[in-house]
Amino acid sequence: MQHYFGCGTIRPDRSDRTLKWEVRSLPVLTALIIPHFEAYPLLSGKRCDFELFAHICGRMERKEHLTPTGLQEIVRMAARMNPSGKRGYCAAEIINELVEMKA
Repeated sequence: MQHYFGCGTIRPDRSDRTLKWEVRSLPVLTALIIPHFEAYPLLSGKRCDFELFAHICGRMERKEHLTPTGLQEIVRMAARMNPSGKRGYCAAEIINELVEMKA
């Protein structure tokens, strides 16, 4: 994947003893990765997660995450991704913390 796309890093994941390919650059995600998976859609249950992820990246590209309301909406969308995964914090806790920081 790293060679094909020409970006990202490979890191070990000790929790399941696998290697993970990561791309953290928003411009690279929106210019290379998201268009690829829009052209060649995932055929698994991850497709819905990808669509949410692409929508979140679009909102961030438009700087919506820089407003309290925009960030709260992004947190809510992100919480709907990978519902069977482990989370350190639930969306409500994050949003409550954001509201308290604002006050």
